[in-house]
Amino acid sequence: MPFTLPGLPYGFDALEPFIDKETMMIHHGKHHQAYVDKLNAAVENTEYAVKSIEKIIAGIDSVDESIQIAVRNNGGGHLNHSMFWKIMAPNSGGKPDGDLLKSIEKDFGSFEAFQDVFKNAAATQFGSGWAWLCTDKTGKLLVTKNANQDNPISVGLRPILGLDVWEHAYYLKYQNKRPDYVDAWWNVVNWKEVENNYNTAK
Repeated sequence: MPFTLPGLPYGFDALEPFIDKETMMIHHGKHHQAYVDKLNAAVENTEYAVKSIEKIIAGIDSVDESIQIAVRNNGGGHLNHSMFWKIMAPNSGGKPDGDLLKSIEKDFGSFEAFQDVFKNAAATQFGSGWAWLCTDKTGKLLVTKNANQDNPISVGLRPILGLDVWEHAYYLKYQNKRPDYVDAWWNVVNWKEVENNYNTAK
């Protein structure tokens, strides 16, 4: 199969108490695996089976109509989660440093102001979706949100940080209290990985 489930870079319980072990096991082993399986089924015996998931989702509007919805949903789910696992880590949180922090302060006024904007995007995304920190073509940072498994790469942005706000990401621990989940999530953000994403995007 062209696409495979990436392993977690830490144990299922490593993000506790902020994200619980059971949620991580189901989220990674069931939900992400299902996206991979359905994506492989959709692209089997097509030209997309040999393309990177980034190129496929960046050009999603040109994917054959017969499989476009399946590729958008499941390919987006695969791409989004593959980033999500890496931008979290145990014993993390705090703030970024270096050029990323300077850019956040320049484009949002302060790190705390950025957090407020990001939390609002995550909390107000209606239904399932994601909140993102992205760079545009000029290098400016901006916060966006997308429904379902859409990814900003499909509209020319470069996501460097993403938060899954589908209920399967938090409901076992936080129930309907999505803002509490967002507040807790800052404690596991792996800013070193986000900085790597930012430097690559530049």
